[in-house]
Amino acid sequence: MPDKVITVPGPGRVELVEQDAAELRPGTFRVRTLYSGVSAGTELSYVKGTNPYLNVSWNADLGLFQPGGASTPYPVTRLGYMQVAEVVESATPAVRVGAVGAMTYGHRTGHVADPLAERFVPLPDDLDPLLGVYVAHMGPICANGLLHAGADLYGTDVRGLGDGVRGRRVAVVGSGVVALLTALFARRHGAASVVVLDPTPQRREVAEALGLETLDPEADDPAVVLKTRWAHTVGDRGADVVFQCRGQAWALHLALRLLRPQGTVIDLAFYQAGADAVRLGEEFHHNGLSLRCAQIGRVPRGLAPTWDRERLSADTIDLLRAYGDLIRKHLVSAVVPFEEAPALLTDLAERRRQELQVVLTG
Repeated sequence: MPDKVITVPGPGRVELVEQDAAELRPGTFRVRTLYSGVSAGTELSYVKGTNPYLNVSWNADLGLFQPGGASTPYPVTRLGYMQVAEVVESATPAVRVGAVGAMTYGHRTGHVADPLAERFVPLPDDLDPLLGVYVAHMGPICANGLLHAGADLYGTDVRGLGDGVRGRRVAVVGSGVVALLTALFARRHGAASVVVLDPTPQRREVAEALGLETLDPEADDPAVVLKTRWAHTVGDRGADVVFQCRGQAWALHLALRLLRPQGTVIDLAFYQAGADAVRLGEEFHHNGLSLRCAQIGRVPRGLAPTWDRERLSADTIDLLRAYGDLIRKHLVSAVVPFEEAPALLTDLAERRRQELQVVLTG
């Protein structure tokens, strides 16, 4: 039986195509997709045509984007990294038939995996399997943000995700999936205060339904509000750490304004259009601020041996056990069959439809 695969043949075009199922080789296992989560930032950038991999070449050795071809040209044949699958055949003793786990093989109804090359994170029986879309990659992205906050204080001596937020005042700019999971991680790990800032009323309502405090950055100046509220000593006011989770220049500029002197922004955003409006000559310069990019491709320097992806996934499962019912009710806004994905992704890219978290069913 062929697999159905979501592809992007060109800007603004999404297709569901059939591909012959791969052969089950010794040492591999076959899965069928139960759920596949949509990452509205990364995936829609391929539909919109704004992802830099479409236009320039990434030189991994130099760590530079360079002209001379695209790293990922159209057609894009692998999209997505938030899958939950059931093992239906296995030719390896490492993975049993019937097991349900989180994976990152893209939007397709079936897949053959090599356990030596691909992650399979078993989901516990007491966890709603739909929430497993966050376990392999999205949750670790957010946990890695807290890990960077801990490393900012303690270097390589980070013992737990709470090290960077426990007892501290935390602001989160944005209220998409990354922002809200990061805010929940911060609250779970002992932050003294967590405030989510986003101009969209509907998204603030979701944050509040999750039990988080919110501010509208387009109302009273939130930097004045929080710096009035969060006093440390004379001339030292503001957030201890800000998690910046919205890929727009105004959001980074706001994040810098919220910080106390010598504070740090942990940046989890993807600036598809760059960030030309960030004014580095103002608060960034005068308050001696720091900006750390926290992307899941790397944990803080020196922490890889003790903070691998498996540990971040385990922390994600812990978060989902604590807040799973609220996340399922308020964060997951649409569950649709694979057949509807092309129209849905196109509508999201063209802003004809607004969703927080879409989950596709296999």
